[in-house]
Amino acid sequence: MPTLMARSKIKAEHVAELDAAINAVFKALDQRQPAGVRYALCRLADGVTYVVVVSLDEGIENPIPALAEYQKLQEGLKTWLAEQPSTDQLTVVGSYRLF
Repeated sequence: MPTLMARSKIKAEHVAELDAAINAVFKALDQRQPAGVRYALCRLADGVTYVVVVSLDEGIENPIPALAEYQKLQEGLKTWLAEQPSTDQLTVVGSYRLF
């Protein structure tokens, strides 16, 4: 199961906009209920760094980028980002109800 983690730092003045865009993405996911997808987005204690983790079942193509709400979020990130995001492939060694 492919698992990816991305970390992004946002300009402080855009945190509320990003949070609203994130909420729209999760609302769309809740409505569509795509199978084989686990997705979490967290804000770190500094208030401006976000970590996203997405895990897909084998053979599942990620449906999230096709969501209009996700595309809107990505468009906003072009001006909201304080620095380039980093992305890492994760190998899940152990998990309890997360992956």
